[in-house]
Amino acid sequence: MSATAAVLCGLGTWIPPHAVTNDDLARELDTSDEWIRSRTGIGTRFIAAPNTATSDLAVEAGRRALKSAQTDSVDAVVLATTTPDHPCPATAPLVAAQLGLGTVAAFDVGAVCTGFLYALAAGAGLVAAGTARSVLVIGADTYSRILDPADRSTRAIFGDGAGAVVLRSGGAGEPGALGTPVLGSDGTGSDLITVRSGGSREPLHTYGSGAGGAAGAGRQAQAGQADPYFRMAGRAVFRNAVERMADASLTAARRVGWEAADIDRLVAHQANLRILHAVADRMRLPRHRCPVHLDLVGNTAAASIPLALSHAAATGRLTPGHRTLLTAFGGGLTWGACALRWPALTPM
Repeated sequence: MSATAAVLCGLGTWIPPHAVTNDDLARELDTSDEWIRSRTGIGTRFIAAPNTATSDLAVEAGRRALKSAQTDSVDAVVLATTTPDHPCPATAPLVAAQLGLGTVAAFDVGAVCTGFLYALAAGAGLVAAGTARSVLVIGADTYSRILDPADRSTRAIFGDGAGAVVLRSGGAGEPGALGTPVLGSDGTGSDLITVRSGGSREPLHTYGSGAGGAAGAGRQAQAGQADPYFRMAGRAVFRNAVERMADASLTAARRVGWEAADIDRLVAHQANLRILHAVADRMRLPRHRCPVHLDLVGNTAAASIPLALSHAAATGRLTPGHRTLLTAFGGGLTWGACALRWPALTPM
């Protein structure tokens, strides 16, 4: 069951229906439409209802991707998310069950905004190893759940959403065949993008009694007040994101024999319009070759690349045969890139 390459053959997306405009935020926070647009390029983001979980978004995007691929079954599900339904268990098995996929392999990937590319690489690896003939790869996040309500910088940036692709085994020369992914990380920058509290290093609550409980309480007190919200060091992240995404993209292009000038479309993680332009400039690519979707939905974290692909394809910005580079940067720090020729498919 070995495969030469993993071929992208289906694409589906979903965003929740509730839109929050910059003017809506300005009624709650010290901000304005001009302030947000000038710094981020974002005009609107969509927020999941209180009773909607990440798995709900992932299921809908996955269902649409399967329909796009004209199939109702896959051998594995890989879900990239920073906002799982629960700390335990993983969310992917629930998504697989709700999609009616049976007892297929299913697992989560945590690489923050690079999550979709890490999941894509994992799915391609399952295909290349012969473990699966087809894989559903999903990026889904509900960042609205982890944002500080009083933090205008993060609330202006992030929105909720999900996007998914189907990979199948095929030949390296086919449209949609993924080139060798480029992945990297730098844990020395782990404090630049973080939700500090809620894990084993700094739990939100300390349980237990006796010596163990007292020691735990002491550690919590020394760490200060728990902080369950997403935090980001914007300037340092900007610098790292531009450098890492541009360099990874050029490396991924070289792996398939492309020069920078050969790249028709650079579909980058939709973090910030200034970052997108700076990456294109660093690669000496015309900015019009870098599709923009964040103005309509904000930064949707692991969902942003499939959402941007779907929008570009639906609006004619991305057409079959386009030499396409996918790239992302996220917490960890993590980054990645992957090349493919865009296939003929209908996004759902």
